[in-house]
Amino acid sequence: MRARAGDPPRTMTQKILAGRADDPSLSGDLLRVKIDQVILSREPERALTEALLAGARKFAVEVAVAYDTRCITRQGELPSASAQRAYRDALGLGLLLARPGIGFPAAVHLERFGSPARLAVTDDPRLASVGGAGMLALMAPPAQLAEALATGSVWMRRPRSIQVLLSGRIRPFVCVRDVGLELLRRGLREAVHRIDQEHGAPVVIEFTGPSARLLSVAERAVLAALAPQLGAAAVVFVSDEKTEVYLRDQRRSKAHRGLLPDPGAPCDDAISVDLSAVDPLVQDEEGVVRPVRELAGSPVTQVILGGDSGASLRDLLAAAALLKSKRVPPRLDFLVAPPSRQALEVLAQSGALVDLIATGARILEPDPRLLTGELYPPASQGISMRTFDPEPDQPPNRAVIASAETLAYAVATGSAGDPRSFKRPVRVTVPRTLPTDDVLIVRKGKSKGKEGDGARAAALEPPLAHGWQGAAQTLPLVVRRGRPELPSALVLDTLDDVRWIARRASELCPTVRAVIAPHIPSGVVALLAGTGILALRAAPDAIRILQSQPSVGLPAPSEWNGARTFNVSAGGKALELTWLALGPERSWTTAGSAKSASVPTATAKR
Repeated sequence: MRARAGDPPRTMTQKILAGRADDPSLSGDLLRVKIDQVILSREPERALTEALLAGARKFAVEVAVAYDTRCITRQGELPSASAQRAYRDALGLGLLLARPGIGFPAAVHLERFGSPARLAVTDDPRLASVGGAGMLALMAPPAQLAEALATGSVWMRRPRSIQVLLSGRIRPFVCVRDVGLELLRRGLREAVHRIDQEHGAPVVIEFTGPSARLLSVAERAVLAALAPQLGAAAVVFVSDEKTEVYLRDQRRSKAHRGLLPDPGAPCDDAISVDLSAVDPLVQDEEGVVRPVRELAGSPVTQVILGGDSGASLRDLLAAAALLKSKRVPPRLDFLVAPPSRQALEVLAQSGALVDLIATGARILEPDPRLLTGELYPPASQGISMRTFDPEPDQPPNRAVIASAETLAYAVATGSAGDPRSFKRPVRVTVPRTLPTDDVLIVRKGKSKGKEGDGARAAALEPPLAHGWQGAAQTLPLVVRRGRPELPSALVLDTLDDVRWIARRASELCPTVRAVIAPHIPSGVVALLAGTGILALRAAPDAIRILQSQPSVGLPAPSEWNGARTFNVSAGGKALELTWLALGPERSWTTAGSAKSASVPTATAKR
């Protein structure tokens, strides 16, 4: 994307948004922007139902995809009749339905739909990995996803940017996974937190520099997948000749667009990384990044290779080559989760899958509960190693995160160690001819019968909206994550607890009415507001007072208009809390749903 003459220098994020915003100058804190893609994987039924109830005759975006991700089901876990009806009707409006077994949504979407210089909204933070193809994917609450499907545009906060400049070349036995861990160790997470808190805006990380062009799109996606761990809203890479080659190999060359930052484009922070100085690293059970040599000799009892975006196809092929003719130690479980059906086919065609099976690997289905630890949790003894990141809202689960080649060393020896101990590095060539058969994607379905919009809407059950009304309220205070029995306010002092609530906001909203914390990321504020949950910031001293009190008194909703702070009472003490919602997010909170709202220009700026 090229800047027009006279435009100020812009970052890649600003270029993507400026071409879609009602205000191309991006002068407000809140922007109304046109959406190119909607990606649903965690609660697709709710967004689809709301879009159908809005009376849409055809989805107003280029691509709308819903991923049916649950591969392993038990009695009573099949979709309800209402959900099946929503899928069927949505197929008639242009939805693409990815069936179970196609792969993890992040990996599949990169291969089949990831497009440079496009803007997507999603309900899954792990879809940030499509930024490896130069695509900007941002989180949105269910009603906003429905609005994007029905109208093609939504309100969102104007993001800020951090630039990561890559230089040098990666050495043998060092993977891009190690580069991602190096960024965590260098304090990139803290920089994101600081900028988000200072500006009240989501943060997008942009990878540039001479060495960004040396990485394949699949390797870029591994780094882009770090966004949830860093607290960033998204990650965007440059789109260049490597991107064009990748799309050509996927038989989607028409989707290519160039994307580079303008020289001198302003950003909020910058960090430089010399790839040649990165060593093999691990993220230990407590979330601390350190050299793998510090774990040398520690027994390993479980290894999970693959996952959604923790290892590229090149990494899987390299691990298979390193393990050829090796055998799994007696006390180690070796599990392989190919990220996509395409990756599985390439492994099979190249013979790498046979080598892995001969080593003793068990092949897993791409079920999302593998990523959360609900399936194949770490063993009680020994180290569990895996290539994929855990959910950001999960507590440390005794798993060690490392690169595919570090995992290969653990399988070969039964203990953690530096993969540079292998005698010689392997040379891997990823095939240029990739299987692109979309046999598990349902397209162009049609609703049965000739029902009108009224009949279709009558057959669907609208999601409940839990808004605010009435007089001042007193809410019980709960100081831990979970579902309260009564409508309550949660007082949380860790970011992981806040993310846990945000991920489950739709199901918790009837009883979770407010979240009070020292820091709530701006992207999470929008998610909470979209389901009617108050997002309130409190100083650390106020948090300590609230944690010792049984309840908190909130002002009447009629007094919220224009309020920036809330004066609340807890145990006879008056406290001041900051309401973090802006513009339409405030009307979403009071209405209990992120429905369309018109915002005067004056309120779109602080």
